[in-house]
Amino acid sequence: MTPTPPSPADKRASGNPAKQAEIALTVKQQREQKRQEKLAEYQKQLAKRRRSKLVWWVVGVTAAVVIIGLIVASIVFAPAPPKAYTPGGEGVEIEGVETYENETQHVEGAVEYEQSPPTGGPHNAVWLNCGIYDQQVPNENAVHSLEHGAVWVTYDPAEVSGDELSTLEAQLPSTYVVLSPYEGLDAPIAVTNWNHQLKVDSAEDERIGEFFEEYWRSADVPEPNAACTGALDAPGKRN
Repeated sequence: MTPTPPSPADKRASGNPAKQAEIALTVKQQREQKRQEKLAEYQKQLAKRRRSKLVWWVVGVTAAVVIIGLIVASIVFAPAPPKAYTPGGEGVEIEGVETYENETQHVEGAVEYEQSPPTGGPHNAVWLNCGIYDQQVPNENAVHSLEHGAVWVTYDPAEVSGDELSTLEAQLPSTYVVLSPYEGLDAPIAVTNWNHQLKVDSAEDERIGEFFEEYWRSADVPEPNAACTGALDAPGKRN
């Protein structure tokens, strides 16, 4: 007797259970399952892109805030530009300015001056380079700078420091000025040009600016418009 071959139903009933479940799915169900898988993958990628955009947006905003902060800080904390004065003056009388008569002569060695700080007189043949000094400078070289039209601003370091010193510096021009401490000064601040001197108690005294307007780079000096650079840098020169 010839054996009967297995029917399709018998074939489906045997084999791997997972395979049987897959075969049992209709074509429509398989398509729906694949569509759902693709949709899930798309939503996953979309969420990833959104997170990436959010991260870059946060990074961009943070960077912009930092840049703006740096710009604002650079403006707020930047040093004030040097004051601008007109060389010479118009003979304006300033209350408290003392006038002297000093002769000019090049000498060697130390000089005993009648005024303190000196307002002129015999001096070293080498002038002091103009600028800001943190240490006391030699009288004999500073006087030579006065001869060239510079203004010498001196202060008592025991009286003037910190914000007061910054206020004083803010009133200085960029050239033809010497700023230095001066031990034994009989006033907190003295402003000097050749044969003229003003002593004040505060860096906020408006007469400091008036003195510069009248005497800075004055033509009424022995050597007007001579150089204030290219000679001696005394110890403590800042700029």
